[in-house]
Amino acid sequence: MDAGIGQFIPLILIFVIFYFFLIRPQQKKVKEHKLMVESLKRGDKVVTSGGIVGTIERVIDNEKVEVLISDDVKVEVIRSTGIQSLVSNIEPKK
Repeated sequence: MDAGIGQFIPLILIFVIFYFFLIRPQQKKVKEHKLMVESLKRGDKVVTSGGIVGTIERVIDNEKVEVLISDDVKVEVIRSTGIQSLVSNIEPKK
């Protein structure tokens, strides 16, 4: 009986390691992204999941935003999947 339980100890340890090094950080990252997407407002500079940098022109509803990517070029982007990150507005030192 003890030998049977002893065989599962390495599997349990591997699961615990995977949880703390892969699953938990990923859940934290998803939660931070969700909070960032929910707090988007007009004027925020964002990077879309396609790599396009633009400025939020207006929030259409809970699912979409309109992003200005160039002069008079606006695109609708799905908030949850289309916005990858905010661009920091830190000015470089001169």
